[in-house]
Amino acid sequence: QVKLVESGGGAVQSGGSLTLTCTASGFNMGSYTMNWYRQAPGQEREYVAEISLGGGIIEYADSVKGRFTISRDNAKNQVYLQMNNLKPEDTAIYFCNRAPDFWGPGTQVTVSP
Repeated sequence: QVKLVESGGGAVQSGGSLTLTCTASGFNMGSYTMNWYRQAPGQEREYVAEISLGGGIIEYADSVKGRFTISRDNAKNQVYLQMNNLKPEDTAIYFCNRAPDFWGPGTQVTVSP
């Protein structure tokens, strides 16, 4: 069964850090570009970051550039999102995405002022 499961979300204060993990099963993650997206309450789902098959190409949304780091371990079938200097506006449900259209259920990140 093809599955993506996010973990590592939680509640932190502004300036804090979290690391999200997306674990894939049922397919070889190394064959796909992987993305992180997020959706805040009442807002559209928005792109956060992407990493190519081998990790050689990485892109970020301007809103997280310099604070978030995406990485992957294809041997473990996992992709990560290290989030530093978190801000209240980072509060959202964070989703792992196997390009183009397979999604995990998401993990909640809440940042208090």
